[in-house]
Amino acid sequence: MTRSIPIRAPETEVAHSSAKRPFRSAKAGVAAVCLLLAACSPGSGLPPLQATPAGPYRLGVGEDVRIITFGEERLTGQFRVNDRGDIAIPLLGTIPANGLTTTELEQSIAKQLTVKKVLLNPSVSVEVLQYRPVFILGEVSKPGEYPYQPGMTVLTAVAIAGGFSYRAETGYASILRTSDGHSVEGRVPRGMEVRPGDVIDIFERYF
Repeated sequence: MTRSIPIRAPETEVAHSSAKRPFRSAKAGVAAVCLLLAACSPGSGLPPLQATPAGPYRLGVGEDVRIITFGEERLTGQFRVNDRGDIAIPLLGTIPANGLTTTELEQSIAKQLTVKKVLLNPSVSVEVLQYRPVFILGEVSKPGEYPYQPGMTVLTAVAIAGGFSYRAETGYASILRTSDGHSVEGRVPRGMEVRPGDVIDIFERYF
């Protein structure tokens, strides 16, 4: 009768296998800590803010526009969109402006000039002189209200506000944006383009 002899793994192989176990446990622990830190990061509960669809800019409350009506000095000048979303124009009264593009406002004014028989063939031009300001809160050197400039991003807004504080989370921020009477807040990268009236919040980092 043949006798089976058990085959033992070499001691070096057993030792190598045993050494892997604590290494794998350490990797799992590091991954768990990373996930925990990500979940606890400031603003982690906010959804990403959707970018504003491309298209012509629409006027908002508090903005100043220059209206030029060719051939009519009284209808040429600087006007502000009031709290009700209107502009008050001599000879015409109040004209709705909030939410309109400059082209739509030109057409609206020209139509009123024709309807009220102020001018037979009016030619009107509208341009934005001053946009709504942006507001920068949180971990910047000088929080506050700042004039909006076309092409402004979160990072350039921070630069205008004196730069990040030493406690700031520099990789991302949040923006509170109001559109069509509805406000939405979301998390944004620092290269995100800012819109007039936006409220930017720079978070304080935890570590």
